[in-house]
Amino acid sequence: MIGDRENIIKLEKLNSTNEYALSLYRSNAALREGTVIITDNQTAGKGLDKNRWESEPGKNLTFSVCLFPHFLPVEKQFELNKALSLGIYDFVRETIPDEKVTVKWPNDIYINDEKVAGILINNTIKGDVLDFTVAGFGININQTEFYSDAPNPVSLIKFTGKELSLEESLDKINKKLNVRYEQLRASRFSQLDSDYLKSLYLFNRTHTFGFGGGTVEAKITGISEYGHLQLITSRGKKLECDLKEISFRLSDDYSAI
Repeated sequence: MIGDRENIIKLEKLNSTNEYALSLYRSNAALREGTVIITDNQTAGKGLDKNRWESEPGKNLTFSVCLFPHFLPVEKQFELNKALSLGIYDFVRETIPDEKVTVKWPNDIYINDEKVAGILINNTIKGDVLDFTVAGFGININQTEFYSDAPNPVSLIKFTGKELSLEESLDKINKKLNVRYEQLRASRFSQLDSDYLKSLYLFNRTHTFGFGGGTVEAKITGISEYGHLQLITSRGKKLECDLKEISFRLSDDYSAI
């Protein structure tokens, strides 16, 4: 089970919980399925590409979950992304039920147009299955000011109006992740696909995207089997894009992958 008490490794300070987890895996350490590695102070948290994750020490949750999804074929690995994204989405939505919570493809969690959480997934493949996965989570809980150049961060405290217990929040998150991971283990792909699409940020809404060195007006229409974003432009052209091919124009001043 993800985050059982005997499955939590808590360290005061780490460069990156994902890197620490990978180092344990590479050294053949005895890692149990569902081990959570958490730190109060992550000094070099990473997002997608070269993005950095800003987190004030002691205010937020920065942790990684170690998984051994041997049951999942390589071609289905985006289903794992869906399951983990939905686990965080479920937690945020339960915490602030009156707000608009969505998953921005592929795995950021948004409240309205602001980013409250991000996920970085590293998969190790052996043969035709996933041998090891470490999923790093950054979830803004009680931080009230942000100083990095990230375009649109937000914390749950803005909507709750009070500080949340980090320990209780982690416990709730682990339970939500467990539910979704068990859906994945049971091959309930249609359920994960449906829930992911229903929660998708800007789904079926016309929006301006960065594409091909310029911009394009398009609607998100779905997600391919391999996790590519599917869109249709205002001129009726169908697009299928990976992370490096398209960006979300959140305002005239900045974009977010």
